Formats: sequence, structure tokens, C-alpha cells
Amino acid sequence: MNDTPGWASPGSAPSDGQEPGESRPAGPADRPNPEQPGQNAPQGPGVKWSKEQPPPGQWSAPTGPPGATGPGQAPPPAPPGPGWGAPPPGGPTGPGGYGGPGGYGGPGGYGGPGGHGAWGGGWGGPPPAAKPGVIPLRPLGVGEILDGAVSTMRTHWRTVLGISLTIAVLIQTVVVLLQGLFLNSPSAEVLSDPSATLDELTGALGASMLNSGVVSVIALIGALASTGLLATVTSRAVLGTSVTAAEVWRTDRPQLLKLCGLISLLLFIAVGVVAVGALPGILVTATVGSLPGAPLTVLGVLGGGVVAAWLWIRFSLSVPTLMLEKQGVMKALSRSAKLVRGSWWRLFGIQLLALIIANLVASLVVLPFALVATAFDGGLSGFLDGTGDIGWMFLIISGIGSVIGSTITFPITAGVTVLLYVDQRIRREALDLELGRAAGIQGYGPGTTPGS
Repeated sequence: MNDTPGWASPGSAPSDGQEPGESRPAGPADRPNPEQPGQNAPQGPGVKWSKEQPPPGQWSAPTGPPGATGPGQAPPPAPPGPGWGAPPPGGPTGPGGYGGPGGYGGPGGYGGPGGHGAWGGGWGGPPPAAKPGVIPLRPLGVGEILDGAVSTMRTHWRTVLGISLTIAVLIQTVVVLLQGLFLNSPSAEVLSDPSATLDELTGALGASMLNSGVVSVIALIGALASTGLLATVTSRAVLGTSVTAAEVWRTDRPQLLKLCGLISLLLFIAVGVVAVGALPGILVTATVGSLPGAPLTVLGVLGGGVVAAWLWIRFSLSVPTLMLEKQGVMKALSRSAKLVRGSWWRLFGIQLLALIIANLVASLVVLPFALVATAFDGGLSGFLDGTGDIGWMFLIISGIGSVIGSTITFPITAGVTVLLYVDQRIRREALDLELGRAAGIQGYGPGTTPGS
């Protein structure tokens, strides 16, 4: 796998099929040779006709098979005007048509053995790309990327669900402990109190944003970790081969320390950009007051979030690059930026769509557990109006639902990210040729058209 995006079309040459400066081949043998005397050929560099010409006005049509015109027969019809003319008798595949004997579809023609019909018959274009695994070996569409992620989970469900379940249990255990010990603040009750002061509302809003931010960061760590550990499974699924969890561990273990460093760096970049955006508002709130500082803080957070989202998509392919190319942390970031360049909006749209689908699936799984959990802590009405106490029972029951939801959704988001990495390398570096050779497909070798 090379490191330079882009490829040159193999066998490229001038449009006439000759190299610049190359002399053209000699004409057919039945044409007169200007160098041989006695031939009716032009003499010298000028344009001259032979002296032996038939008398004017005495041309006659040659005799030929039935249907040819002769003396006393009607003249042939006028040639057709500009355009393609009338279709041949019997249609494109009838006698004398494009598919007739000796025609474009006949023996020796474009559709015959060895002709252009080897592409699939007639003018049908190149054959469909090979598909040894979950995706065809060509540039992918949105539906093929989503289908490939789901097919990977369905085909290799033991390995995929085992890895994602392990990550989901670890992540959700940390979330439950943090929410139960440190993040269980009465912010909902303050926000629903109409008599609360502005300072109380500002403090409750800040605590609520801090709780949501911590939970989101932990969930993001789980998503990045699952992407790194499932990259090997997805890459094998592209080739149509399977892999066990033990083989994944042996393959990924040398890169786990680098993966932790990359995840930490990505989180530091995202959180740092948002914090820098919110810093002016925080300083104004601390010095002047919450009235002018709160709106400025919100605007700073929104602006920092936009920049963080742009950087996140730019570096979104760094995790599969790190795991599949065995790169370092900084090299993986630069490779991701190179692969994403010029395709930011496309990758943003596909990953956003995958995130929406994953959240919808997770919500359908978590909602029943959340409804059951509210029955143990103040009932549904107390939970909705903010007077209910979020206790350990609620956290544990809802955490079980979150584990099940994450186990299902982690493979979707991870598979989409890895397949986007494969798709970008196919588009820029002709990775489909290497994948075809690795899968043992006949015909994938030097001279094969990239991306076909």
C-alpha cells in the first residue's frame, strides 16, 4: 500500500494510439507504391492523378448480386441525412445489425470472442466489480457503506458482538459510577423551579452541561476504541475471510498503546477547541456577572463546537489508519487529513447519517429500560418534573439498556468509519487492486484499470 494518493491511468498514450514523434506504419499492400515505376501513383511531392483516366460521362455501375442497381433499374435511395440513420432490420441484434454475424456483436466483432464484447456483450461497459466480501472492490456509495457495516456485524457476529460487548460494559460501568458518585446533582430540580434566581439557573445549567459533556466524552472513547479494535475484523470481511477475537487481539496488541495515545490526542483537540471558545464568556461571567457572560459563553461553545467538528471529520480516518497501516500517532493524523482532503462534506454527511441511525437504534433499546427504571425511583411523573431522585437502581437498570444498545451500535459506526477509509483509498490510491490480489481474484494485477 503506497502512501501517495492518486494514480495514473495505465497505458496512457495520445488519442491516436501512437507515441509522440513515432512514425505511422506503412499503408495497406494493395495501395499503389509511389516509389515503384509503372504504377498509377502520384509522382513527386505534388498531388497528381494518373494520365490514364476513363472518358468523362462513361461511368457505369458494376454488376453485382441481386439487389444491385444496373441499367434500367431504379437508382439507389439517397444517403441518410445527418444522424444515426434508420435502425438495421430486426433491431440492433437482428440480421445485419449490431448483433448480427460479423457485426459488432458477431464473431470477430466487438461482441465476439476477443472483441470488446468481452466486457459483457456489446456496448454494456466493463464487468461488475468483484465482491469477495461485504463490499464490491470499487468506489462505494452511501448505501453500500451502510450495508457493508451491517453485513460485517451479521456475518462475523461472534467476534464483532464479543468485542463491542466488552467495550460497552467497561464504558457503561465508568458512566454509572461517575453519575452515582459525582455527577448526580439537583440541576433538573433547579431548572424546573420558576422562582430560581439567574445565578442558580446559570449554575444548574453549567452543572448539567458538565454532566452531559463527561458522559459524551466517555461514550466517544468507547466509539473510538471499538473502531480501532473492529478495524481488523472489517478489513478481513472486505476480503471475505473471518477472524476470531483471539486473532484480533494478537494483531492489534502492538498498536494498543498508540491507539490510547491517539484517542487521548483527539479528545484533547476537541475539548480544547471548545474550551478556548468558551473561555472569554467564562472570564466575563467571573468578572462582570452572569447576565452578559452567559450568552457570550454559549456563543463561544457553539463556535468552538463548529471548529471541533471540522477537525474531527478531518482526523476521523486516523484510527483505521493507525490500526491497519501500523502507523504512528502523528503519521496517522496526517494520513487522515490527506485522505479526507476534498471529500470533507461527503464524509461528514455519511458519518452523520450513520450516527443518526445508531442513535435511533440505541434509543429504541434504551427507552424500555429507562421506563422500567423510573418505576423504582419516584415514578414517571417525578422523573419528568424533576422531583424524582435518580438513585442507583435507576442508573443500573438504564445502564443495562445502554450496554445492549452500545453493543449493537458500536459495530455500525465503527464499520462505517473503516469502510470510508477503504473507500477513500480505493478512490485515491487504487487500493482495490491490492485487495483483489490479496483476495486471490484472477485478473487483479498490473495493467488492471483502477477503480473498476
